Amino acid sequence: MLYFNRWKIFIILGISFASLLFTAPNFISPSALQSLPHWLQMRMPLGLDLQGGSHLLLQMNVDELRKEWLESLSSDVRQNLRQERIGYTGLVTGREDVRVTVRQADQFDAAYNKLRAMARPTSGAIFGHSTTDLDVNRDGSAITLKPTQAAINDRISSAIGSAIETVRRRIDITGTTEPIIQRQGRDRILVQVPGFNDPAKLKELIGKTAKLTFQLVDQTMSVDEAQKGNPPPGSAIYPAQEGEGGPQSYLLQKRVIVSGEDLVDAQPGFDHRTNEPIVTFRFNSSGAQRFGRTTQENVGRPFAIVLDGQVISAPVIRDAILGGSGQISGHFSVEQANTLSILLRSGALPASLDVVEERSVGPSLGADSIASGTLASIIAFFAVATFMILGYGLFGAFSIIALIINIALIMAVLSLMQATLTLPGIAGIALTMGVAVDANVLIYERMREEARSGKSPVLALEAGFSRAYATIIDSHLTGLLGGVILYWLGVGPIRGFAVTLCIGTIASLFTAITLTRLIISTWFHRVRPAEVPL
Repeated sequence: MLYFNRWKIFIILGISFASLLFTAPNFISPSALQSLPHWLQMRMPLGLDLQGGSHLLLQMNVDELRKEWLESLSSDVRQNLRQERIGYTGLVTGREDVRVTVRQADQFDAAYNKLRAMARPTSGAIFGHSTTDLDVNRDGSAITLKPTQAAINDRISSAIGSAIETVRRRIDITGTTEPIIQRQGRDRILVQVPGFNDPAKLKELIGKTAKLTFQLVDQTMSVDEAQKGNPPPGSAIYPAQEGEGGPQSYLLQKRVIVSGEDLVDAQPGFDHRTNEPIVTFRFNSSGAQRFGRTTQENVGRPFAIVLDGQVISAPVIRDAILGGSGQISGHFSVEQANTLSILLRSGALPASLDVVEERSVGPSLGADSIASGTLASIIAFFAVATFMILGYGLFGAFSIIALIINIALIMAVLSLMQATLTLPGIAGIALTMGVAVDANVLIYERMREEARSGKSPVLALEAGFSRAYATIIDSHLTGLLGGVILYWLGVGPIRGFAVTLCIGTIASLFTAITLTRLIISTWFHRVRPAEVPL
């Protein structure tokens, strides 16, 4: 047990040296860090509680999501009945359902069967349920289509997942590292961005829906006539964006020619004629074909660019645009053009997000947290060191050397993983110090028992390690299991604690079984003591 092959010594010393090497960048200034090789510039990102930043709790507008679904459902009803040449009247979109009245009684059954076919199984059907996304009911000469609660829940869940990815892309474009973006409850999203101390800018960036559509202007009547009477079927009045120098509102066809989903790129730029900030865009192949065909067929007609229900501009189509690219101009500032390009590149949110809770953590509070956590860790280290040296003398000092390598291993792994260090993470490191020396205590106490029974120093040392292994491995595995469960079921700060606890437990197993044994083995072969100095 006290003999090591040369290759084992190289591996143990190599891991120990590498841990010290990759921990070092966390203790040098940012300017000095730039002079190091690129592979050695990794540091532990600090969490919101240590670095400061912005905290937002967002809630998805479920009513808006339901309204858009019902409007889409109404459009599908109109299209299906027209395809079957079924006369109808009173197609009404309510708050929770769509209602249509069939004109002729002999066509009612055909209309009912056609609209029932629009219902689709929900995800619950996978588990043996026969739930559909629509309840289609008769009511005299009328047919009512109402989304089921299961379908609404599925759509909300899907929309929240899509919104999280969209928010993540928008924040990643800003270059911010290690944001925390996670679902909370049924329809809320928690966003924490360390180092981002402008919550107003953050809200503007991630709270805007950024739904971009291209729609034709309806020229069958003026906006004033549509406001006094009823807009033509399939058309609606859209307000102009604030600051637009032209009309206050536009009458547009509801049919979307091309949407922002077909965009593959959007970049800020300047108009070479007016030198005004603009946003250039490029469509994918299918979007480019629809855009080119529409502009080719509607030369001379105004074509509106709509962002979040507001008309940015409505230029007249002078020539067919067949290249699949164009530009958006709307009296932007340079910052507005840059923000809009980020929003369009990251994609639109499925529905608007309302700010439920807003909190900003200042850098000074983060510095206080770091100071408190560091002080607590130093006190814990010296308390453990004092106890080990007073209790086990020279062997206690060997344990402290292993403990230093243990802490270095934790910090090195966190740096390489780019795992965010939070205040609970620092608590996990402090707790790991006690766990790390606990294994050494088991080994040393076993050595004492063997020495008291009259065994020689070499046999006492070997028995101390060999007979304590099973207990050490069992205790570390149970601790590791607890950390894994905390990470699996926990969120936010609990996960930060679990990460450092798991890494520290594995590092403790390495230092107790290999590093401490190597140190004692080296000392024993050099000194050859007559008894175990415990």
